[in-house]
Amino acid sequence: MLQNFRLTMAWLHTWFGLVFGFVLMVVFFFGALSVFDREIDRWALPASRFAPQPMPSFDKLLRPAFEGMQPSATSIAQLEGRVNGPLPERFDTANSWSAYTTHRDPVLQVFAGFAVPQAKDPDETVFAIHTMDPRSGALIPEGHLHIGSQFFYPLHYSLHLQWKNLGTWIVGFSALMMLVALVSGVVMHRKIFREFFTFRPRKSSQRSALDLHNLTGVVALPFHFFFAFTGLIIFAGIYFPVAHTQLHNLHELSERIEARATGLPHERAGIAAPVAAMASVDAMVAQAQARWAAKGMAGEVGFLSVQHVGDANAYVSVYRAGTDRVALVGDGIHFKADSGELLREDPPRTAVDSVTEFLTGLHLQHFRHWLLRWLYVLGGLLGAVCIAAGFIFFVEKRKQQHAKAGSQGSRVVDSLAVTTVTGMLVATAAMLLANRLVPAHLSAKGDWEQIAFCGAWLLALAHALWRSAPVAGGLINPAWQEQCWGFAALAVGAVLANWISTGDHLLKTLSTGYWPVAGMDMSLLAAAAVAAWAGNKLARRTAPARRATAAMEVSHG
Repeated sequence: MLQNFRLTMAWLHTWFGLVFGFVLMVVFFFGALSVFDREIDRWALPASRFAPQPMPSFDKLLRPAFEGMQPSATSIAQLEGRVNGPLPERFDTANSWSAYTTHRDPVLQVFAGFAVPQAKDPDETVFAIHTMDPRSGALIPEGHLHIGSQFFYPLHYSLHLQWKNLGTWIVGFSALMMLVALVSGVVMHRKIFREFFTFRPRKSSQRSALDLHNLTGVVALPFHFFFAFTGLIIFAGIYFPVAHTQLHNLHELSERIEARATGLPHERAGIAAPVAAMASVDAMVAQAQARWAAKGMAGEVGFLSVQHVGDANAYVSVYRAGTDRVALVGDGIHFKADSGELLREDPPRTAVDSVTEFLTGLHLQHFRHWLLRWLYVLGGLLGAVCIAAGFIFFVEKRKQQHAKAGSQGSRVVDSLAVTTVTGMLVATAAMLLANRLVPAHLSAKGDWEQIAFCGAWLLALAHALWRSAPVAGGLINPAWQEQCWGFAALAVGAVLANWISTGDHLLKTLSTGYWPVAGMDMSLLAAAAVAAWAGNKLARRTAPARRATAAMEVSHG
């Protein structure tokens, strides 16, 4: 009975791990990169290479910027079919203004939400989003992509499949199946403590891959579990929606009741109140910081917003940047916009909210702790290595059997594994190299960088399939080593291109202590060295595959 149960767990672990491992590989790798998404942004956007800045003056810098913002042509085009009549050329009714920064951000994200005239949905809003230099108020061109926070980070949880949140659902289901794989893996491995100390790199590829899979799985087991679990908690609102279901009316009623209880207006009053007549928001910020200081809390402002702009019900919300704790809390203080009168100070959280905020903060790690941040990177990379080793073990275990039977199954799985592991690395390095090579004056610079990423990944897939013939004969796919070398070349090229295009070479950034750019360059060089070493090791093992391929070409010739 127990043996049958263990065999069932082994079947679950193998096939769930294989099918969902392709998604989880992307999640783990780009999740690891997202730990330093702001630093990657600073490498990718040379205009942002200066020290992190606090929230700037609203009265002097932010308000003039907000007043001049309008949605981009792309945002307006997305309203097609959602408006009765022609699309407006200009949007004059701003519903909200907001600005966001972190302790690692030199630049500031500013958002302006506008009501859409004659929209089919009365709540329709179109946004203008800009990146601002908080020292001068200058805006960074819209076409420049924040590769870390706007590409790698969303790819980690949504796969950039936005239609009906499809990517988020795929990742969520994969995370759920990962929890199943973790439990089944623990049941399978009765000698789990021994596997913590077992790795035999000089054994066969199958044995070494299994040892590495077990080792990385056991070492990072708590990390894998809490990240899968907390990721599901963060997106619980998508997986269990309330606002856009049959409970919509009840949800709206709940929001209105909450607005009356908190004193924060839920809707516009319909009575104009000129923006120029607003009280000093800087004074409100100072009052909020004084209140936080009285409680012994850090007083950095992380998020600032104005709701119902230009209306008698307008109010200002100032949220504290909770970098001094794990829990992702805001500690908001709210003021009446026209008078500066204090409306509300958010009370302490309930027990349920506190647990949710702690788990969310544990996943998103907005707190200040560089050692923990690097441990998060290590945990993410261990997850990626665990999955990659699982792929290799799956293929190595079956390819001899498939070769004798004339099956192409191992060849297909191996090609997909190459594409998911080394192909993903090639695509990432290609995107970073394109970032430094595409001229900064191009309005669609970010689009070209994304094309480079997708194009390189598709080429990696084609290359893996093209070179996979030896797998059908029970040998190693040469694409593994070739893509390792390709990644190494691209990574070194990205470092050199950064030096040539900006002058910020590694010796300069190290001597000045500018760690975001120095860290990126060193990480790329270290990754290139590991990839080149792996490629050379694989070259020795693929020598028979190269000779077999050459013999096949001669025989077919």
